[in-house]
Amino acid sequence: MSLVNEPMHKTEVRKKYCRFKKSGIKYIDYKDAGFLLKFVNDQGKLLPRRLTGTSLKFQKKVAQAVKRARHIALMPYLADGMK
Repeated sequence: MSLVNEPMHKTEVRKKYCRFKKSGIKYIDYKDAGFLLKFVNDQGKLLPRRLTGTSLKFQKKVAQAVKRARHIALMPYLADGMK
C-alpha cells in the first residue's frame, strides 16, 4: 500500500466513437435484427450511449429501429431466447 494518492491501476482511456459516423451509415435498417442485437443487452433493454459510444442522433435512430423491429416481431420484447 502506498501513501501517495495515485490510482492503483493505470488504464488507457480510449476515445469513444460513433460507429455510424465512422462507417458513413445514414439509415439504420430495422429489418436487420442481427445488427440491432448489438445494441440490446441480455435482458432485451437498449444499451445506453455511454456504453456503445453512439452519438445522440444515431442513438435515437437505433431506438426507433428496435421499436419497429419489435412491433413486427423481428425482435422479442422479452429476453427469453435472444442471443
